[in-house]
Amino acid sequence: MKTREGKGTCDTYCVAKYGHKWVRTRTIIDSLNPKYNEQYTWEVYDPATVLIICVFDNCEINEKGGAGNKDAKIGKVRIRLSTLETGRIYTHSYPLIVLQSSGLRKMGELHLAIRFSSTSLISTMFLYSRPLLPKMHYIRPLSMVQLDMLRYHAVQIVASRLSRMEPPLKKEVIEYVSDVDSHLWSMRRSKANFFRLVSAFSCFCAIGKWFGDICHWKNPVTTVLVHLLFILLVCFPELILPTGFLYMFLVGLWNYRLRPRHPPHMNTRLSHADAAHPDELDEEFDTFPTSRGPDLVKMRYDRLRSVAGRIQMVVGDLATQGERAGALLSWRDPRATGIFLIFCLVGVLVLYVTPFQVVAVVVGFYLMRHPRFRHRLPAEAVNFFRRLPARTDSLL
Repeated sequence: MKTREGKGTCDTYCVAKYGHKWVRTRTIIDSLNPKYNEQYTWEVYDPATVLIICVFDNCEINEKGGAGNKDAKIGKVRIRLSTLETGRIYTHSYPLIVLQSSGLRKMGELHLAIRFSSTSLISTMFLYSRPLLPKMHYIRPLSMVQLDMLRYHAVQIVASRLSRMEPPLKKEVIEYVSDVDSHLWSMRRSKANFFRLVSAFSCFCAIGKWFGDICHWKNPVTTVLVHLLFILLVCFPELILPTGFLYMFLVGLWNYRLRPRHPPHMNTRLSHADAAHPDELDEEFDTFPTSRGPDLVKMRYDRLRSVAGRIQMVVGDLATQGERAGALLSWRDPRATGIFLIFCLVGVLVLYVTPFQVVAVVVGFYLMRHPRFRHRLPAEAVNFFRRLPARTDSLL
């Protein structure tokens, strides 16, 4: 925020982008509550796309009338068109939040009225089955390096072209709207993506916990009902897929009343911006290559090595499990491979003479047996798998 005559003020304007079309509003001078009252229309080529609206403070307008200053960022709003209902007018205030090296800062709110219209609902729904990219992107896909270079040159070309429009758009505006620094390392973004991954797979963890409670008979009534349902599905396997689809249909109907009423806005908790350490923010806003001192760079490098070491351990453990699975038939451990082949031969004979329903019932009841018939040690199959050789012995 600038000061003029001893008071805080802003000379704001908005920039909106959808597809290849960019628009800029007029600049409202000397106002902390600007009203643009401008209307724009875009032709939607795909509902699974994003409309980006950014607000800037024109820093070329000041007390001395100087020029050359970069326009200050006030905030950004992203609206995914697929989250909008057809024909409905959304009027909502979106918070304008900026993450700076000093921390998170709310700059204000942006009130928008948005309407997504479609002439044909069938055509719009048909777009969901179309490829996201042109045909050549799948026939001759680009590498990650080529994509980064293409993105960089595209931003340079767009910035050069829009700098000649009236009024012009500066390079920092194009870069902020295009998120050119989203591929750079950030401890905050890494944490956010990690917890996004955890949240995405939390449903599988919840299912595993629920099945564990069933196996340990935490709720005997529920466990008995699950046993009965399991027997029903084993006796009538043709009901498995319809039951699964019916369950998802009912869950979708139940979640309909919990659907979001407004398009989502910038989530500081999801971005891990509200609890970011000042040093992590300073590292995120550092230039590339770095402009910090050697001691600070050394400390950050050591921290990055510790994080990368943990990732390295996880990747190594996953590779070990895959190599153990491959060692079942590779004869690297002759005794283990022999045991597994004998087990496969016995399994073939048993499955040939035993109906599948009987085998499924026996296996299911064994997995869900009462805790009285369990012991705390790992199962024999787990012990056997953990003893299989991996290629870790050949690593330097």
